Amino acid sequence: MPQTALDLLRLLAEDASADRISEQAQQHPEARELALRIRAGIDEHRRREAELSALVETARDLASVADPRGVLDAIVRRARSLLGTDVAYLTLFDPDLGDTFMRATAGSVSARFQTLRLPLGAGLGGLVAQTRRPYWTADYPADERYDHTPEIDGAVGEEGLVAICGTPLLVDGDFVGVLFASHRARRVFRRDEVALLGSLAALAAVSLVQARRVAETADALAALSAAHAGIEQAATAHDRFSQVVLSGGGVDDIAATLGELLACRVAVFDVDDHCLATYGDGPVPRPVAAEGSGRLTRAGDGWAVAVSAAGQRLGTLVLGGVDELDRGQVRTVERAAMVTALVLLFRLRAAESDQRVRTDLLTELLARDGGEPDPALVERGRLLGLQLGVPHVVAVCRGPVRGLAVVAGDGGGLAGPHGDDLVAVVPGTDPSAVAAALARRLGDGPTIGTAGPVVPGGGLREVHERARRTAGALVALGRRAGSAREIGFAGLVGEPADVGDYVHDMLGPVVDYDARRGSDLLGTLEAYFAAGASPRRAAGELHVHVNTVTQRLERVAVLLGADWSGPARALEIQLALHLRRLRTP
Repeated sequence: MPQTALDLLRLLAEDASADRISEQAQQHPEARELALRIRAGIDEHRRREAELSALVETARDLASVADPRGVLDAIVRRARSLLGTDVAYLTLFDPDLGDTFMRATAGSVSARFQTLRLPLGAGLGGLVAQTRRPYWTADYPADERYDHTPEIDGAVGEEGLVAICGTPLLVDGDFVGVLFASHRARRVFRRDEVALLGSLAALAAVSLVQARRVAETADALAALSAAHAGIEQAATAHDRFSQVVLSGGGVDDIAATLGELLACRVAVFDVDDHCLATYGDGPVPRPVAAEGSGRLTRAGDGWAVAVSAAGQRLGTLVLGGVDELDRGQVRTVERAAMVTALVLLFRLRAAESDQRVRTDLLTELLARDGGEPDPALVERGRLLGLQLGVPHVVAVCRGPVRGLAVVAGDGGGLAGPHGDDLVAVVPGTDPSAVAAALARRLGDGPTIGTAGPVVPGGGLREVHERARRTAGALVALGRRAGSAREIGFAGLVGEPADVGDYVHDMLGPVVDYDARRGSDLLGTLEAYFAAGASPRRAAGELHVHVNTVTQRLERVAVLLGADWSGPARALEIQLALHLRRLRTP
């Protein structure tokens, strides 16, 4: 083998530079050309090996990044490093607007450039996006092949870019973005550099899709975890609400359970917006209108859901102190409304059943004449929490009235319909006080007439008749409430009068006292009024000492009240005495 050929092979084996090879083979042009071609092939192979190595390293780096934004940042940094450019950047396709927008940059200094949007077909990047093919230019500002726009040229000029290369990001044939590499000086991009940028773009597209899938998987797992947590929360709520129902709890327990589960304020209102239960510190949530669908709705600064059962609106459940509720929490509130409806419905049905029993008892009492208490009736009352062996007052209500049974029940009595009226029987000995108390509790609307006292266990017919006539007289007189004693002889108007009832209301205690003691307080009263209300002249008529008359009148004051001698009461008592004389043979 010629010495020159051996020398050239030795230089190639020693990885000598092209200059040394040219110098060694100056006298043999053909051998030098072959050696330089081999040297160039070795260099190209090494360059390709380095590029492949860089791509493998890039793929490894991208595989370790799960965040889509992190993937894009890693891509542009790697592109800038591998191609040795001043700037690298990546735009993504916006299918809603039909253009691309800047998503990641490396080496950029212009805020305007970093927020640039590229319409399809505009500029180099727009042409890449439109044709899905790579394009490059050594001098973009002077290159007339591209559609220049003031917005794009202004941003490119502010960044100082001159040479630009762009290649599309494609996934299964679908365009997703453009990867760019650029210089701030004129430079011709070699085909191998364009190919390398294209390989990076392919890696970027795959990595971006993988990162998105990882993110979607993470989101799905988070949603699944949230759903699982919601199921657990719903199960916990179901168990606690079930325990409330099974233990015989009421709306107070439901409000407390819901407030604890959601850490908020809770209020339950009935259909008339009366507050039944509250939970939590702070102001009580206001009653608000809620849709009858049973779905939770926003209401002012809180939340509200209708409480309904069997097509019947029973009330409203209101939440306060909570801004947002997730789906699981919404279901918990709606479940609480359902449980509240069940409890209220049970209570309503129980109240209706109890009221039927009470109404039956009341009807039986009103049908009986007065007399000694019936032990069987007294026992039936005791089972209902009533004391029918003690004095009560009978009240008759006419006109619009709601809640009489509740008011009577609160006082240990009972109430119900009788004929065209509502009748209440409540413990007490002062009919006037009972009339006033009922008027306060029931508000404007009904006319209330009272009579008594009477022991209900012995029958209520007579006292009920007096109360009924009193109510009729009050309606005729335009008054709201009063007792038979209060309206006096005015009770003789309005309905067919019972003189005996009037006499009993005015003089009953005195008549009973005389019957028990064998005294004659009635005769003393007649003599007193006949003598012009003079005890001395009355004593003369009765042939007794004046002190005796005074003592008897003091007893009358105890029996009839201290105001018995006042003008109004005195007139009514005199009328009762006169009517009694007329009715007595």
